[in-house]
Amino acid sequence: MSIIIPRSEPPLQLMTKTKTHNEEDPLVFNASILQYQSNIPSEFVWPDHEKPCSGPPELVIPPIDLKGFFSGDSLAISNAIQQVNEACKKHGFFLVVNHGIDSQLIAKAHEYMDLFFGMRLSEKQRAQRKIGEHCGYASSFTGRFSTKLPWKETLSFRYCARGQFPDIVEDYFVNVMGEDFRQLGKVYQEYCEVMSNLSLGIMELLGMSLGVGREFFREFFRGNDSIMRLNYYPICQKPDQTLGTGPHCDPTSLTILHQDHVGGLQVFVDEKWHNISPNPDAFVVNIGDTFMALSNGIYKSCLHRAVVNSNTVRKSLAFFLSPKMDKLIIPPRSLVSPNTPRMYPDFTWSSLLEFTQKHYRADMKTLNAFTEWISQNIN
Repeated sequence: MSIIIPRSEPPLQLMTKTKTHNEEDPLVFNASILQYQSNIPSEFVWPDHEKPCSGPPELVIPPIDLKGFFSGDSLAISNAIQQVNEACKKHGFFLVVNHGIDSQLIAKAHEYMDLFFGMRLSEKQRAQRKIGEHCGYASSFTGRFSTKLPWKETLSFRYCARGQFPDIVEDYFVNVMGEDFRQLGKVYQEYCEVMSNLSLGIMELLGMSLGVGREFFREFFRGNDSIMRLNYYPICQKPDQTLGTGPHCDPTSLTILHQDHVGGLQVFVDEKWHNISPNPDAFVVNIGDTFMALSNGIYKSCLHRAVVNSNTVRKSLAFFLSPKMDKLIIPPRSLVSPNTPRMYPDFTWSSLLEFTQKHYRADMKTLNAFTEWISQNIN
């Protein structure tokens, strides 16, 4: 692979608005300029009640030891089931350690994020995400929304497990960015593959904790059609005015997140926000809306957000496990009874994904809004 040298952007206009056919073009989030501005554009200023709170408490929860669970140790299995059950019924969030993922692979995945996001804006825009699509490069949500914009850049791409596209991630980088990016594609292809395998292992744990058996959810997600996202949060001179990611629950099934050494992730528990300190040896795991529906509402989708700071760039690697696009989301029969009737209608992952890309900005009420939308479109 050719060496990619990050270059600073020339001193262009901060955020331009040019009118075409009496309509305003989308704002452009140019992080290489914006990170030095003493005042941030109003589009990035959040309402007072949603702005970051000062000094939130730390959420301290014991990490789950996956080595003991996977090895068949009965005590470790029992402890893991209890921990997951309690966490997912309350807030949908937990940590896993001894996961078996190569630390050098994780480090390389973080390193290549610096290479990509350190490029000129015009070069990153070769992978520009199109309106209505969920893959590609996005500088904030400037093309979709005009208020409460997040202070971040992302690169999202598709991963298919055991499908007809065995090198889909590598091919994506080469096709979109060029041959020089093949090595990046190889690294993220490998990263997605180990994340998919780890996800299926965690699904065994979730299945056991819900009493439906070790294999039920593993089989359900075996041929997953998932999303990998690289999150890059630039420095912000007014971090108390904006958010890196607004409060939301992930519409996907399961999120496996690795943070760098810079804090910023917050989870809403007991009616207040809590910090989640980075742990390089752990993965953050949270339940998403699709699995909440699959568990018939027993396990809660995790409400979380990300804050930014004025000193250091923050990065995170997020793997969003999702079933095949056309797979019906129906909870196991054992989780439905007269006392626990169905909470959500049948739907496919592709329909929920389309809803969040074309009709609704994902937040803490996405699944309820989607349920209502389905009802309106059926009637």
